[in-house]
Amino acid sequence: MKFVDEYRDPELAQRLVSHLERIVTRPWTLMEVCGGQTHAIVRFGIDRMLPDEIELVHGPGCPVCVTPVEVIDRAIELAARPEVVLCSFGDMARVPGSELDLLGRRAQGGDVRIVYSPLDAVEIARAEPDREVVFLAVGFETTAPANAMAVLQARRDGLSNFSLLVAHVLVPPAMEAILSAADNRVQGFLAAGHVCTIAGFEEYEPVARAYRVPIVVTGFEPLDVLQGVAMCVEQLEQGRCEVENQYRRSARREGNRAAQRAVEAVFEVADRRWRGIGMLPRSGLVIRPELAPFDAERRFGSVSCGPEADSPCIAGRILRGRAKPDACPVFGTGCTPEHPLGAPMVSSEGACAAYYRHRGLAEGAGAA
Repeated sequence: MKFVDEYRDPELAQRLVSHLERIVTRPWTLMEVCGGQTHAIVRFGIDRMLPDEIELVHGPGCPVCVTPVEVIDRAIELAARPEVVLCSFGDMARVPGSELDLLGRRAQGGDVRIVYSPLDAVEIARAEPDREVVFLAVGFETTAPANAMAVLQARRDGLSNFSLLVAHVLVPPAMEAILSAADNRVQGFLAAGHVCTIAGFEEYEPVARAYRVPIVVTGFEPLDVLQGVAMCVEQLEQGRCEVENQYRRSARREGNRAAQRAVEAVFEVADRRWRGIGMLPRSGLVIRPELAPFDAERRFGSVSCGPEADSPCIAGRILRGRAKPDACPVFGTGCTPEHPLGAPMVSSEGACAAYYRHRGLAEGAGAA
């Protein structure tokens, strides 16, 4: 198959759809594991262009959405301490904890600051040596290098008042958790191209072999997604289960070795809890013991966390690909971007936010 160079060519899109119509012989269910791909699918109606036999379901591809309540509660409690400056990206500020969110804590007087890079938090630590600066470090493999560099920079500069509250997660263990579930119906994956640009895709190969599923590393433009779907369906129809790379303009099998070395210098793999999914073995990153002074959890000790509030929101099922956002009974009514009940409505990458923004209530919110 010729790889696409144009990203929004309607004629090429139609050729890809026609190709799928010719080759598909039975129903297939594919999952994208990237919030950016979810938004492209919903915004451009890619799922509606496909033959009826092909269903796209949305996975846990939004790092904000899978950050567990206890991490949010830790950040909120730290922000209440008078000596702490809690720094975060903006999309984390409205993710609900067990009682409130970071913006709510700021309204109560906590020093919560929105930054655009972890290095901004390092600069705050340098400028305010009498304060403890904590950066809320979340994300998949894509954001880990920048957070690692922030720690390395703080160590080089001798900054003893900077630390990370870490909630990094890794994609392959989440794929395995979905595939090994008793109710799994995912038969192929579109892997996130930007994650593979950093981490490569060697680790996906054992997953494809063990579970006999094709995995296609895919970009984010509409034609990237369509071609990723076509490559995945071709494998399924031919009985193959390989890792293929649609995103060849950026991703390589080995990934970015320099970025990987920075991550390995600061973090090690550990078990991690995912919001809506639960504890997954070896699915996250924690700061290495030798860098303990830069670990906010070690630095400030344990933080009490309240139970997650009961809610009619079905975010957990959505994150596992078991339901679509518009099947939630509170989608667009009790749960909106202004008043979110679940993280997938908060984040700009969340599936619920994508449906709300691009499809809204007119298309059956609350339908079973």
